[in-house]
Amino acid sequence: MKIHVDLDITPEEMRKLMGLPDVEAFQQQLLDDIRARMQAGAEGYDPLKLFQPYMASSLAGMDMMQKLFAAGLSGSTGGTGKGGDAE
Repeated sequence: MKIHVDLDITPEEMRKLMGLPDVEAFQQQLLDDIRARMQAGAEGYDPLKLFQPYMASSLAGMDMMQKLFAAGLSGSTGGTGKGGDAE
């Protein structure tokens, strides 16, 4: 059985539907902080140093997600053991 559902909603409505928090103010604060750092050090602008505080936690999160997916995939490749269809 296949079910196909089309939703015509905005991202804000989808966040509310899924129960996710609205992070727009947080994102704007981060962008303002980055903009201030760029303006303060325009002569010696180094993008790596500018984004390093933000990227460290993002990269750690991405590494954790890769490990989670790898663990899920390695656990699901064993089959069902019942000899039936995979579908």
